[in-house]
Amino acid sequence: MSTPSFLLSLSFLFLSFLSISLSQQPPKGYLIDCGATSKTAIDDREWLPDEDFISTGSSKNLTVPRLIPTFSTVRSFPLQNNLRRKFCYTARVYKGARYLIRTAYYYGGVNGVNFPSPPVFDQIVDGTFWRVVNTTEDYRKGSTSSYEAVFEAKGTTMSVCIASNTYTESDPFISSLEMLLLGDSLYNTTNFDSYALSLVARHSFGHNRSVISYPDDLFDRYWEPYAENVSVIASNNTPSVSGFWNIPPSKIFESALSTDQLEPLELRWPPLSLPNSTYYIALYFADHRDSMLSGSRVLHIHINEVRYISNLEVTSAGAAVFATRWPLEGQTKITLSSAANSNASPLINAGEIFDILRLGGRTHTRDVIALNAMKSSLRNPPLDWNGDPCLPLNYTWTGITCFEGERIRVVTLNLTSMGLSGSLSSSIANLTALTGIWLGNNSLSGTIPNLSSLRLLEVLHLEDNQFNGDIPSSLGEVRSLRELFLQNNNLTGRIPDSLVGKPGLDLRYV
Repeated sequence: MSTPSFLLSLSFLFLSFLSISLSQQPPKGYLIDCGATSKTAIDDREWLPDEDFISTGSSKNLTVPRLIPTFSTVRSFPLQNNLRRKFCYTARVYKGARYLIRTAYYYGGVNGVNFPSPPVFDQIVDGTFWRVVNTTEDYRKGSTSSYEAVFEAKGTTMSVCIASNTYTESDPFISSLEMLLLGDSLYNTTNFDSYALSLVARHSFGHNRSVISYPDDLFDRYWEPYAENVSVIASNNTPSVSGFWNIPPSKIFESALSTDQLEPLELRWPPLSLPNSTYYIALYFADHRDSMLSGSRVLHIHINEVRYISNLEVTSAGAAVFATRWPLEGQTKITLSSAANSNASPLINAGEIFDILRLGGRTHTRDVIALNAMKSSLRNPPLDWNGDPCLPLNYTWTGITCFEGERIRVVTLNLTSMGLSGSLSSSIANLTALTGIWLGNNSLSGTIPNLSSLRLLEVLHLEDNQFNGDIPSSLGEVRSLRELFLQNNNLTGRIPDSLVGKPGLDLRYV
């Protein structure tokens, strides 16, 4: 069977390909203990309390005995009328760098006896929907749950958000968050300008002990043991890993799955049914024998009977194959068979599979900066004013509507009767796509800023607040303005000539 056209990239990597200096230092980034109030040291690595990364939610302690510190506290977020709302952790990052994002959850009955099962909710990174969090089955078994993805930082900050959805029945929560810097070579066959990777499975085949992670894996990826009813063989040769793009830990090559004879090796992997999507697949191999003395080990590999690669020569130096875009749905079978010129049975050491996520984009930087400055000038901004203001489109900030065109812009701002106090930042004038502003019936004070740059503004409602000072004459320069409501404030002075008799303007002042 011929190689399918949807296999866009298949690379062979042998250990002489790349020279990388590997360090035993912990991966750089953030280990965040959600809900904790002080630093915690675990295995000589420091976990930070989360108060510097998020400004909303409640810290709660779990009463479940014998929990490790990062699962003994959670941060919980208020559910209100099943509204789509997101609550975001924001951290400073290196623009253009690749990050492993890992979230972990243990419910512990934190929402009380009326909600014995964990809530189901969403995860979002910047403006991209990542996946649904459903820890119900793990919690029933007494287990924790974790999710992992790889994203490239598009700016100097990155947000990881917990988001309540219409199916969320109680307060969503999170136990821990890791944001770890990856090496430049890792997963570099993916176009991170347009996509991210969401981990489906990562297994060390033949390994039946604890999860392999840091310090064996320099980037603290989790390689789970894999139980399968086939032979496990120990390796006499553990290759260096510095030549693999993805730099797997050398420990995965200490054992492998194999067959007794030259018969094919079949794996039901990953061990779950997959939704219809496109996947990144990486498989790792190393011959446990001295190839110079033992002859050749050559493999054919098929996925669901479709040829993945033919005549892959596996030596003690190691090899890896990558498919960057492979469509899958349902149960998956990987078949490894010996080529005609092979004198050894098939084997496999490890594998990774990721769902390929299309990025959701980002709100125009000008608008993000302006809204964050406005948020800073308010004493009590809406709780969900964090993360990307417009994206995902189902999770726009409270009071915000956006236009999704070539540039994603904020077009209206409606915070009527939100109980807001503080002042109205002059940065609002930088939201140059605004057509309507409704801020009536709040307790905003200070002067009204110059809004002459808002050339598209048609409606401005500032009534029933505590604004003082003069009415800015610059409002007369906004030619499209047709409604200007200023009544019931502490404004002084006369109405500017630029507004008196302005054609088509409904002006309410007293």
